[in-house]
Amino acid sequence: MVAVALMWSTAGVVTRHLEFARSFEVTFWRALFTALSLLLILPLFQGREIFGKIRRASGLFWVSGLCWSVMFTAFMVALTLTTVGNVLVTMSIGPLLTALIARVFIGHRVPLRTWVAIVAAGVGIVYMYAAQLSQGSLWGTLVALCVPIAGATNWTATQHSHAQGQNVDLVPAVLVGAVISTVLTFPLAYPFQASVHDVTLLGLLGVGQLALPCVLSVWCARVLKAPEISLLQLLEVIFGILLAWVGAGEEPSRAVLTGGTLVIGALVVNEVIGWRQRL
Repeated sequence: MVAVALMWSTAGVVTRHLEFARSFEVTFWRALFTALSLLLILPLFQGREIFGKIRRASGLFWVSGLCWSVMFTAFMVALTLTTVGNVLVTMSIGPLLTALIARVFIGHRVPLRTWVAIVAAGVGIVYMYAAQLSQGSLWGTLVALCVPIAGATNWTATQHSHAQGQNVDLVPAVLVGAVISTVLTFPLAYPFQASVHDVTLLGLLGVGQLALPCVLSVWCARVLKAPEISLLQLLEVIFGILLAWVGAGEEPSRAVLTGGTLVIGALVVNEVIGWRQRL
C-alpha cells in the first residue's frame, strides 16, 4: 500500500515536465492509456467473465464508473491550474466528506471525533482557499474539490449497494470511468498539441500511476483494515508534495503547509482514535 501511495503521487511531478499538452488533453491521454492497460490487466486478474459482469452490472455500478470519470478528469485539469500541494491537500478531505455524505443520504452515524475532524479539516481548507482568493488562483482548487466529492459519492453508493446485498466491483468501475473520461475529453482536447515526449509521460501515468495501483489497492483492501488503508493513503499527499518540490522545484506555500497540516492532522487523529476503539 505504501508503494501504491508512491505510484499515485507521481502525477504532479510528471505533469510539470510536459512540454505542450495542457488541460483536457492531459486528461484525455492519461485516461486513454488507463483504459487500454485495464483492458489487458483485468482479464489476467479476473478472467474474461469480467466483461460479462460489466454488461450485467446494476445502476449503482454505472454511478461508480461516472464518479471515477469525474475524479480522473478533475484531478488532471486541477493539476494544470494550481499547485500539486493545493490539489493533494484538497483531495485528502475525501474520508471526511464520505462520512458526511453517508450521514445525509444513507443515515450512517458520524462519531463525535469525526465531526471534530471535519471542523478542523474545514478550517484548514478555508485557510488555503482564503490565501488563494487573495492571489487570484482559486479555480484550480475548486476543480480539485470535485475529486473528493465524487470519491465520497462513489464510496457512499458502494456502501449502499452492499447494504442492499449488491457487491459493486470497483476495479471494473475504474475501467468504465477511464472510458467515459476518454470519450468526454476527446472533443475538448482537440486540436492535439502534445509532443511524443508528452504522450510517453502520460502513457506512463495511465499505466503506472493509475491502472496498476488501483488494481493493487483493491488487492491490499482484502488484507488491510479500513483505518490502515485510510492512513496509508495519506502518504500520497506527503509523497506528492515532496516529489513536486524535489523533482520540479515547486515549493509549497505557507498556506498549503499550514492548511495541509490541519487537514492531515485531523484525518490522522480521527483514524487512529477509530482504530483504537475497534481493537
